[in-house]
Amino acid sequence: MVDINVWVTGANGFIGRHLVRVLADRGYRVHGIGHGAIGEAERHRIGIEHWLNGEIDAANLNTLAKRAGLPSTIFHLAGGSSVGLSIAQPFEDFSRTVTSTARLLEWLRGTARDCRLIVASSAAVYGDGHGGAIATDAATLPMSPYGQHKLMMEQLCRSYAVTFGIRSTVARLFSVYGPNLRKQLPWDICSRLQAGERNLVLGGTGAEVRDWTDVRDIARLLAVIGGTPHAETFQVINAGSGLGTTVARVAAMLAECWGGTVSVQFSGIVRAGDPSSLLADDATLRALPFEWTIPAEQGFPDYVSWFKGQSR
Repeated sequence: MVDINVWVTGANGFIGRHLVRVLADRGYRVHGIGHGAIGEAERHRIGIEHWLNGEIDAANLNTLAKRAGLPSTIFHLAGGSSVGLSIAQPFEDFSRTVTSTARLLEWLRGTARDCRLIVASSAAVYGDGHGGAIATDAATLPMSPYGQHKLMMEQLCRSYAVTFGIRSTVARLFSVYGPNLRKQLPWDICSRLQAGERNLVLGGTGAEVRDWTDVRDIARLLAVIGGTPHAETFQVINAGSGLGTTVARVAAMLAECWGGTVSVQFSGIVRAGDPSSLLADDATLRALPFEWTIPAEQGFPDYVSWFKGQSR
């Protein structure tokens, strides 16, 4: 057993819960901070030793440090998680993503300068107009407050790396889906099918390309990033597979896995902040000891099975 103390911000979220389990199974001592109550039995089940339900600020971080000890690595998953909500409530999204990151970095500067930070960002920082695979040094032209705030978060991390030596690795996540996802396209389609709809009209054109990655792979990837030494103070990684699948193809897979006769059409109305293509150039990721294990052809049937199981 290793005796390494790691923290996960946003550990009660969709990706956070998967990551905590992976880290705990690898022998790490895992502690979390974020929003939502987690009972003792549930805490043990997912692998969190200490959980603090609250904002990411100096007082709460100090409290967690007294309970758990200073971390060697923090996985920073807390922040805004929806393009739509960022458009409806931009200041709330700013506070959740940018302000929380600034507070965390400032706390690290004063209290735990040797701690490494692994930051979950988003491919939304790239925006639209990128044909094919997008490299990490491509232009960043976010189309939504969500993407803008993720980019601001990255810039803060770069600033603290350059000026104060706070080591951070930014992982730009693409389209993460999988068990326990209760929003976005897979959830929307399954919810409507469960409600008895059989003629689905979805937004957009259906030709939008996304780099779909299963959350179970993403949790493993983040753990690998955290466990791999890196010489540079600041690093950006595209956490995508490099394989693109259209929204129409995903909708068809979900409908086929659900069963019965389902018709899927698209309105042609593109949502605000929705790029036509987000596909990773995975060159930075290929340097890691990591392989994707769950292709879309397995991941989406697994999602339908999970959805049907949790709704019984």
